[in-house]
Amino acid sequence: MSSKWGGTALSHRSYRLASDTDMPKVAGIVNEKLLSDYLNHIFPSTSKPQQPAAAFRKPLTFLDLGDHLDRLLAEGEPAEESKDVDGRLGPPTVVLDHTSGFEGLLLVDDDLLGVIGHSNFSSIRATTCVFKGKWSYEVLISSQGLMQIGWCTLNCRFNQEEGVGDTADSYAYDGNRVRKWNVTTTNYGKSWAAGDIVTCLIDLDEGTISFCLNGQSLGIAFNSIKIGPGLAYFPAISLSFKESVAFNFGSRPLRYPVEGYQPLQDPPSADLLKAQRLLGYIKNVFTTKIDTQEGKLVEKDSAAWELQGETTVLVTLAHIFNHFAPLMCKVYLVEGVLMRFLLSILEGGGSVDEHPLIQQLLDLMWLLMEDYEVNECLKQLMMSLLRAYRFSPIIPDLGFQIHYLRLTTAILRHEKSRKYLLSNVLFDVLRSAVFFYIKTPLQVKEAGLEELIPTTWWPCHFDKEGRDEREAREESPEERLRRRAYERGCQRLKKRIEVVEELQVQILKLLLNNKDKGTGEASRYIFLNKFRKFLQENASNRGNPTVLCPPEYMVCFLHRLIAAVRFYWEESKRKSSGVLGSEEAYVPPQLFYNGKVDYFDLQRLGGLLSHLKKTLKDDLASKANIIIDPSEIQAMSMDDLDEDEENGTVQRPAGATAMGGALARPSWLSSPTLGRANRFLSTAAVSLMSPRRPLGTPERMKVRTLSVEQRTEEDIEGSHGNDGLLQGRPPEESDQPIAEKSLLEIVDGIVMMYNLSVHQQLGKMVVVSDDVHEYAVALKDTEEKIARCPKQREDILEELVKSQKVFTEKLNHLSRRLAWINATIYSKDKMLDIYWLLRVCIRSIEHMDRTGSLFAFTPEFYLNVAMNSYSALKNYFSPSNSMDELPGYEETLTQLAALLAKHFADPRIVGTDIKDSLMQALASYVCYHQSLRAVERIPEEQRVAMMKNLLAPYEQRPWAQTNWILVRLWRGCGFGYRYTRLPHLLKIKPEDANLPSLQKPCPSILLQKHMADLLSRDKEMAASFLNSVLNQLNWAFSEFIGMIQEIQQAAERPERNFVDTRQLKVCATCFDLSVSLLRVLEMTVTLVPEIFLDWTRPSAELLLRRLAQLLNQVLNRVTAERNLFDRVVNLRLPGLESVDHYPILVAVTGILVRILVDCEMQGVARAAAVLLSDPCFQLHSIQHLLGESELLSSFRAAPPSAERKHFSLHTYTDYISPEEQQKVERMLSFLTNESQEAAASAAPTSEEDLCPICYAHPISAVFKPCSHKSCKACINQHLMNNKECFFCKATITGVDDYSKPPAS
Repeated sequence: MSSKWGGTALSHRSYRLASDTDMPKVAGIVNEKLLSDYLNHIFPSTSKPQQPAAAFRKPLTFLDLGDHLDRLLAEGEPAEESKDVDGRLGPPTVVLDHTSGFEGLLLVDDDLLGVIGHSNFSSIRATTCVFKGKWSYEVLISSQGLMQIGWCTLNCRFNQEEGVGDTADSYAYDGNRVRKWNVTTTNYGKSWAAGDIVTCLIDLDEGTISFCLNGQSLGIAFNSIKIGPGLAYFPAISLSFKESVAFNFGSRPLRYPVEGYQPLQDPPSADLLKAQRLLGYIKNVFTTKIDTQEGKLVEKDSAAWELQGETTVLVTLAHIFNHFAPLMCKVYLVEGVLMRFLLSILEGGGSVDEHPLIQQLLDLMWLLMEDYEVNECLKQLMMSLLRAYRFSPIIPDLGFQIHYLRLTTAILRHEKSRKYLLSNVLFDVLRSAVFFYIKTPLQVKEAGLEELIPTTWWPCHFDKEGRDEREAREESPEERLRRRAYERGCQRLKKRIEVVEELQVQILKLLLNNKDKGTGEASRYIFLNKFRKFLQENASNRGNPTVLCPPEYMVCFLHRLIAAVRFYWEESKRKSSGVLGSEEAYVPPQLFYNGKVDYFDLQRLGGLLSHLKKTLKDDLASKANIIIDPSEIQAMSMDDLDEDEENGTVQRPAGATAMGGALARPSWLSSPTLGRANRFLSTAAVSLMSPRRPLGTPERMKVRTLSVEQRTEEDIEGSHGNDGLLQGRPPEESDQPIAEKSLLEIVDGIVMMYNLSVHQQLGKMVVVSDDVHEYAVALKDTEEKIARCPKQREDILEELVKSQKVFTEKLNHLSRRLAWINATIYSKDKMLDIYWLLRVCIRSIEHMDRTGSLFAFTPEFYLNVAMNSYSALKNYFSPSNSMDELPGYEETLTQLAALLAKHFADPRIVGTDIKDSLMQALASYVCYHQSLRAVERIPEEQRVAMMKNLLAPYEQRPWAQTNWILVRLWRGCGFGYRYTRLPHLLKIKPEDANLPSLQKPCPSILLQKHMADLLSRDKEMAASFLNSVLNQLNWAFSEFIGMIQEIQQAAERPERNFVDTRQLKVCATCFDLSVSLLRVLEMTVTLVPEIFLDWTRPSAELLLRRLAQLLNQVLNRVTAERNLFDRVVNLRLPGLESVDHYPILVAVTGILVRILVDCEMQGVARAAAVLLSDPCFQLHSIQHLLGESELLSSFRAAPPSAERKHFSLHTYTDYISPEEQQKVERMLSFLTNESQEAAASAAPTSEEDLCPICYAHPISAVFKPCSHKSCKACINQHLMNNKECFFCKATITGVDDYSKPPAS
């Protein structure tokens, strides 16, 4: 016999006996009567009411079995239905109309059932319409964004603004906004989520449209819709950019059929009946045993059936599969018949190993079906399983998810099936990562979480900054009982989720099996090549969200993969002595430079790979014994040039430019067809791409991509002197075996996965915890208001009680949802996974660092993952899990501190972004007490080197973060610098109390000592560092003043123009920079005052004069009466909250106190002389610090009242100690006396003798060779940055002292 599949005639394997001469041989196995009884038992007739007794029944043999089976299958077969069904118009196979029935830009799957929006608001309808009767179809929601799903007529005209439901003859349900649409809109239904199924129902007899969500009716949405001649309704959808769904018009069994409504596409009734009968015959074979000794048939349990080479049974099954095999290539029958049967086998419970019947059935399929039939059947079966798993509703025991995963595990236990699926289906056709995802229910009630967690709890005590302070206060007995009941409920939920997770890990263990070599290459090596290609697709298309694996899938995939890898890692350790345990895992340096692993042109720490191979080829040869062929370097260079051509629009098909050239990639946001979105629809230029387009352009395929696809076990693991992936071991690397080399590459892929999207998703899910916190604060505030509300104000009390009820209901919902998220994403086990990943990255970077120049080959993402995973552990998993409980946490903190301290200024790292990330990570690291102490624990040599790098001049490098680090090391030691938040911001709740800038001061005396030693010993470095700090302070404060002038002018205009938010942000940033630079100057003056006051140092006098000049400018600008600064501060504009008198004036005061009060007398005298000689000095600016003026200086002992508008340090008694206030008073008294004496002794200077540059000091220097003149301060400051003369631009070769000759 022959059957057709894929349009090509292919011959079936025929097991029918060829001639009568063959019959005795087969029949001789059992006697003829027993064979006849057996065949009649297996193939009972269904049409006859009473079967004849066995004695009168015609004997049935294999020769007659074919005809007998044909008659049985023809019995009761429904008559062929007419193509035109009453009430329906259109082709019998219903799909989306990709030729003319759409508007906008759309991506449509190959089967024309899945669709993704690719423009603002795209619309598409089906090819079939209905005008009479009751009809239904299902929509599988893949993303929960803006969509309108329903029905429309042919008269509806859609555009980019109006879709289904926005025109008169269209009706839609929108679960995103929970509304129904028909020109106008009203509330309707429930909100949907990704993974839900919407059933759309239309009753054209009654004129109603209704919808169901996951099988639950949402009620009638529209009554009295237009019906009559000329009106027919099409299924239709409008969806916004990136949103995706899949339709089921009846090509597969409806998940939630509604009684009385029929699907738009008729089910294959005849084939369905045949398949069910044939499956019944197969079941009969499984439950019947031939007892040849007793000569009778025996009933037995089908679960114990095995194929033992019994010829009678085998030939019987061959006849059945001759009919059954072609049917199993049809998706409706695979899902409706085969999958249901396989699921029923596992319904009895127990482990998958206890149900070998599925393995036996798969053996039969591979034995009795053509290969193409088995392949198609397995593909459709896995697609159906994946679809069923993804779109199953969440119930308390997760029964649906467990059921489908158990069957998936049972199928993948079959070696030949597993390898076929790995090679051709799981990554190429399906989105297999879905199997490892556990979706989060949006509807808590429907998911049964109310039963699982009957008691809810949330934090009830908060400090004034909004932080939870439950640990600081004693819980009430009621709160304790609620919390414990809630925790017990969370534990119950966690145990049920762990069952699902364990099944998912079992699936990955099967895929990572490297011992199943009986049918070719082991599964692990097939998986490894497919996994690398999966990473390439996600790494190379980060700008195209329709291509990427969704982050929520990637998170779960990562955790399951870590569990499976660590299982095999520990297994290899048990089998091989000397192998490292998984706790000590790392990725060896060789993988990064020997070319055995493809990194898809991802950035390396030293730049592009092609550049590194050119510049470091000698190092590769000497250290790793890797010779780079010059022709390969040339080819790589040409490859880089060709990439632009490959990505250009010339290479793309028509209409592909809007897609970014990624049409051939799998559409992860696409619908549950789970295939590839290969059709691009555009109303501007309709382009229908040919189905099953191959990935990439074969003739331009790069060699390294092919090598990944074609790698074998020997290429990876190595043999006979070949190190495989570890070829090119550097001398610094031990020859101790680490683990199986294939596991090392998977670990490398796991690190890449985290960098691609996992970290982003971990941060995104924290929002639920933040919502719980905000609602809990709001509820507590409402309860306090209720307690204070006067009894006679019943109206206010009623509103407050309503608010209390709303907040409580919301918290009940959110706390249960948070329990789910904590169990699936932020549990202790997941935290340990991320911690393990952090340690892997740290150890890998440490090993690579030892290779010297080869460190440049390290991919950037290793450093990114090291920093981000630590950030996730600190910010996302706490407070539900404490970092202190992690094994070896203190040591890991110290290792990470050493990594950041060494590499933030590492010259081998060239990327600007990664340099900035390292600097920001170090800046955040020193903000927290525990991590700062870790920095102090690193070796002294590394600490000193870090401080030296921090003290490098600020020009031509990102100095703001460097300055911030120095400020954090000083905060807590400066004048009035012990605050966490500024005084004027205490009443404002911070957006995030966990920000590094809001941490309690934790200065580092040890690192301050290193800074002091460095600045004291290296005079040149100290001068250049302070000169750069003063330059940046001058720039930052000048920019700030210029901006507040513009802000003030805008605020005073009659039209009241709004100030640009960005301008306000930049203004506040300049102010904050000015304050932090002043604090660094205070730190330097305190630790190393001789830099300014020891005038034997070459630049001391100049630095002191520049410092005095800047301090006077700041004081004059900030303290003048009714000045610009006052007016802008009093506006209290959003974005300028940090701009206030206190931070900047206290910083200036701290510097003045250090040089005028705390130093020795000689230094004080020099500082006072320089300060008073500056023409900008004004004594009343100093008096302003204590709220005094020149006229009221005698009353400075009396502190001002709280209502006084003027700034005064006396007001801030909580921030400034009495000793500090006394020092300010002493400084003011000293400066008052010094200024009076200076004024009395000052002699007038003629204008001709003043410096022509500053007009503040007498001429005291003459330049060589041009003989122009200025004061020493001006020329010295100028020469620090420029060697040209002010006036003639000649190069200055020297400067001599100048004194005016006496008058003749």
